[in-house]
Amino acid sequence: MSNRQPVSALKGIGEKTGKLFEKVGVITIDDLLSYYPRAYDTYDEPVHIGQLREQAVMSVASALLKPPDLLRTGKIQMVSAVIKDLTGSLQLAWFNMPYMRSNVKSGQTYVFRGRVVKKGGRLIMEQPEVFTKEAYEALEHSMQPVYGQTRGLSNKTIVKAQKQALEIRQLEREYMPAFLRKKYQLAEINYAAEHIHFPSDEKELLFARRRLVFDEFFMFLVGIRRLKEHREGERSSWVLKERREVQAVKEGLPYALTGAQERALKEVFSDMAGGRVMNRLIQGDVGSGKTIIAVLALLQAAYNGCQGALMVPTEVLARQHFESMKELFEANGIDRTPVLVTGSMTAKEKRLAYEKIASHEADIIVGTHALIQEKVIYHRLALVITDEQHRFGVGQRELLSTKGEMPHVLVMSATPIPRTLAIILYGDLDISVIDELPAGRQEIKNCVVDTGYRSRAYAFIQKQVEMGHQAYVICPMVEASEMIEAENVVDYAKALKKALPETVSVEYLHGKMKAREKNRVMEQFASGEIQVLVSTTVIEVGVNVPNATVMMIENAERFGLAQLHQLRGRVGRGKAQSYCIMVSGNGGKDTMERLDIMNRSNDGFYIASEDLKLRGPGDIFGVRQSGELEFKLGDIFTDANILKQVSEEVNRILDEDPGLDKEEYRELKRKVEQYLGDRDEHLNL
Repeated sequence: MSNRQPVSALKGIGEKTGKLFEKVGVITIDDLLSYYPRAYDTYDEPVHIGQLREQAVMSVASALLKPPDLLRTGKIQMVSAVIKDLTGSLQLAWFNMPYMRSNVKSGQTYVFRGRVVKKGGRLIMEQPEVFTKEAYEALEHSMQPVYGQTRGLSNKTIVKAQKQALEIRQLEREYMPAFLRKKYQLAEINYAAEHIHFPSDEKELLFARRRLVFDEFFMFLVGIRRLKEHREGERSSWVLKERREVQAVKEGLPYALTGAQERALKEVFSDMAGGRVMNRLIQGDVGSGKTIIAVLALLQAAYNGCQGALMVPTEVLARQHFESMKELFEANGIDRTPVLVTGSMTAKEKRLAYEKIASHEADIIVGTHALIQEKVIYHRLALVITDEQHRFGVGQRELLSTKGEMPHVLVMSATPIPRTLAIILYGDLDISVIDELPAGRQEIKNCVVDTGYRSRAYAFIQKQVEMGHQAYVICPMVEASEMIEAENVVDYAKALKKALPETVSVEYLHGKMKAREKNRVMEQFASGEIQVLVSTTVIEVGVNVPNATVMMIENAERFGLAQLHQLRGRVGRGKAQSYCIMVSGNGGKDTMERLDIMNRSNDGFYIASEDLKLRGPGDIFGVRQSGELEFKLGDIFTDANILKQVSEEVNRILDEDPGLDKEEYRELKRKVEQYLGDRDEHLNL
């Protein structure tokens, strides 16, 4: 069977389930096979009740003393049972699963497996899975895959589909040269594709994963290298000379640019005037002042009679940039017109914006990925800027640059990546680093605490709100299921509403909400209507609220340090003192060592380099940076050594044989062309 066939070709996947798979980005059997697990469940030996640890997922074998009870509280139904052994007793609780009352019988021994929590001084195992002893023994010591889900699409359905796909798939011809596989001890590709889903142990998983990460980096870096070669020496249609009007705007700012900002601006202006196409990355810590560089560059394009476009990851941020740009222009008497383009605008608003862009009534265009849609026709587009570049990926960056006649490209990122890795990952770009914070900005005060501090943290948030400020509370993705992530945030927001006075407005935000609803909540928080926002990492990028002074992060140990730093960067944007409270649910030595780096430093580049030192292969089971570039499995911190190895090999192979024409590279060339072709087809290039 062809791996390009739709998943609906598999048994048991009808139209309805096919649409659910489509929601998680799985359309073909190939997509399914590269829809990797987000975690693995390990079925350890059952323990005595006295050995259970809070917040851990564990198993216990016991018989029920009496039949379960069915309790009702409002709309919630709970099936409750109690088990005992010589070391203690444990309550079992199943919420909104009334059928469990008849599924488990007293007097019969079962293995119960679930997360253990402590409530009212007693241990409770919530939503435990139930196994017969024989069924559990069959799973013991194995690793079971856990996939990202959506409502209606269970992990069980995905596992079943994966097993079927692996049985009927068309095997891949090995394409990695034998000398590379031997040198780096890489698994055969079909072995890796199977054992990433169903490893028998951790050693097998790491072996399979290493091969797939190596390939992922290899294809990406070949693509970057091709992009660089394609662009090198490209003459630009747009020679944008420095204009005195832009100099006047810079001098009229209510603050002086830092030395690092001046250096970056000089590099950008030099590129734009140099006769070659600019391809530059500005890497600057959160709050280092990258946006003003972007605005001055856009004005430079506008005063040279051209258009400039700024693409950002969220509608709220696009609107904020647009409004602040208008204010700056009015305050400085700037006679250039900015226009906004976002997905949620009405058809009429979009039509008017498109007309202004096509007629060049608009000089500067600000928007989300809506800027790269076909309907937007530019007139003399000379500069394209993307903010938080890794959110768009190399592909979307390329697509936006094709909207004009080879416009200058400037990308900005606040994700702190050590310079050694940035040079590899952004190999097609020149890099400017803004490594100073603007004068007068107060350092954020940090603290790392355990869950026992939570009530004091709530009191502190209340005090800050009474002083007129706002706060974020971030909840992690506690389980692999996206639905559980959403419910977790909803439940937390409800509990927080009870803990804070009724006068405090608390709302929640998560990635599964509709775009319009997300925008509404973010706009209400930005305007101050919402005082405390309980959110997942969806707010990591995308809203600027100078009035927010508290960032409280629950289960901080579940996040990568670079991501914690990004989250912390949501506060400290105004004149008031700001605070970051990191609540750790795990007081282990390694966890506290990592979080202490955050506690000691507000410097993103230092944090990134320390994160790099602390990471090891075991981290694939826990912490992972979110959204980095386009990698499904690879993590630039955990897998930094593989990234460096691949970079060296790609450069060596392409220096020696740019067209991959040698016999030993024949299969590799086929795979590279397929990879680059798929990407171009996906981008409609």
